Amino acid sequence: MPKEWPKIAKLETFIPSAQGSGGDYHRQGKGHWIIQGDISCPMHSYPDWRESRAKWGIGVLGSLFVKLTATDGTVGYATGFGGPPACWLIEEHFARFVVGQDPRDTNMIWDQMFKASMFYGRKGLPLAAISVVDLALWDLQGKIRGEPIYKMIGGRTKKDIPLYLTGPQSASAKKLGFWGSKVPLPHGPPDGEEGIRKNVAFLKSKRDEVGPDYPIMVDCWMSLTVPYTLRLVKAVEDAGVAIHWWEEVLHPDDFDGHRTLKKAFPHILFTTGEHEYSKYGFRKLIEDRSIDILQPDVMWLGGLTELIKVASMAAAYDIPVVPHGSGPYSFHAIMSFPNSDFCEYIANSPDGHTVWPSFGNLFTNEVLPVNGRVNLTDEPGFGLELNPNADLVPYSAFFKPAKGIGYANEKPEEIQPQNIPDAV
Repeated sequence: MPKEWPKIAKLETFIPSAQGSGGDYHRQGKGHWIIQGDISCPMHSYPDWRESRAKWGIGVLGSLFVKLTATDGTVGYATGFGGPPACWLIEEHFARFVVGQDPRDTNMIWDQMFKASMFYGRKGLPLAAISVVDLALWDLQGKIRGEPIYKMIGGRTKKDIPLYLTGPQSASAKKLGFWGSKVPLPHGPPDGEEGIRKNVAFLKSKRDEVGPDYPIMVDCWMSLTVPYTLRLVKAVEDAGVAIHWWEEVLHPDDFDGHRTLKKAFPHILFTTGEHEYSKYGFRKLIEDRSIDILQPDVMWLGGLTELIKVASMAAAYDIPVVPHGSGPYSFHAIMSFPNSDFCEYIANSPDGHTVWPSFGNLFTNEVLPVNGRVNLTDEPGFGLELNPNADLVPYSAFFKPAKGIGYANEKPEEIQPQNIPDAV
C-alpha cells in the first residue's frame, strides 16, 4: 500500500457499442427473451406498444463505461446503465467532484455528487450515473491497495454464493444447478380475468416442469395493481401452485399498497427494490416491514457506497438484502453482507437456456456460475479485466459541448448574459 496515496488525475466516459455489452442488459438484439412482448409491464395498457419491450424503448439509454486514472497510473473502471445522457452528467457535472480527489474518500465524493444533483436528481438516471462513478472509485481503490472489494468492506461471510436464475426456462435453471427459477409474469391488469387464468396456467406449467419442491419466483416488473394482485395471488394459491415469492408487483412508490398486500397474505413473501434509489428511497420500505426481501441494484441505487448503507439499515430490521443482477458488483457485496444469503443471476442468452457473462464481452474474465454457485478470487478491485477488443466510443466522439450550455470547465464569469430587450 502506498505511503502517499495517489489522487484521481483523469475521468473518462465511454459507450460500449455492442448489443448486450456493458451494464444495460435491456439492450439486446431481436428475438432475445428479455425484450419480448410476452412480459407484463406498465406499457401493456397501450395495445400499440405490446409487441415488444424494445418497441417502447426499454433499451433506449444503453450502457456506459467509466474509467478513472490515478496520478500513479493505476486505472479503475466500471460499467453501468444510462448511455449518452449519463455520460453528459458525469463529464459535465460530476467530474468536478472526482478529479483531484483521493479515491478513498468515497463518502464525500458520493455526498457531493448527490447533493449537487438533488434539484434534478434523487432517483433514476442521475443516481445511475452516480452509481457507475462510485463503482469505478471502488475498483480504483482496490487496485491501488491490491485487495478485492469484498475484503475492503468487511471480508468473507460465506464459503461461496448460491444463485437463482432469472429467465423463462425453469427446467434449465434446475438442470444448471441454480437453487430456484424466477420467471417473468406474462399478463397484467389490461388482460382482465382471462389474463389471470392464463397466468395461473403459465405458472402451473412451470411448476410441472420442475416438480413440487423446486422454488419458483414471479417477476411482475411494477405492472400490477393492489386489486389485481389480490385476485392473482389467491387464484394461484387456489390452483395449488406454490410460489416462493412475488416480486415488484406494484408501482415502486405504492408503499401503502405493499402494506395492504402483506396484511392480506402474511404467509406470502413479497419482494421489491430493484427500481428504488438511495437510502432515502429504501427507508420507508425498511421501516414499514411490508417487504420480505429488498432487491436494490448496485448499478442503479447509488453504487456500492449507498448499497452498504441500505444493507446496514435493513440489517437492523432483520430484512435480507439480495441485490438485483449486476453480476460481480453484487457478488462482492453479498460475499461481505451477513444479511445476504444468495444472489440473482440473469440468463443473458437469447433463449434463456444457458448463462452468459453479465456484461457480455466487455470483460475477459467475468466469474460465471458453476452448478448454480459462484466464488470470488483475491484479484484486486472487482477483479474484472477489460477486453482489449471492446468497442468503446469516447464521450468526445458524440458530445462536443459549446460554451454557454453547461460546459464543465466553463467559469461563471465566462457566461455571457442574455441581451433581452426592455419590455414595451
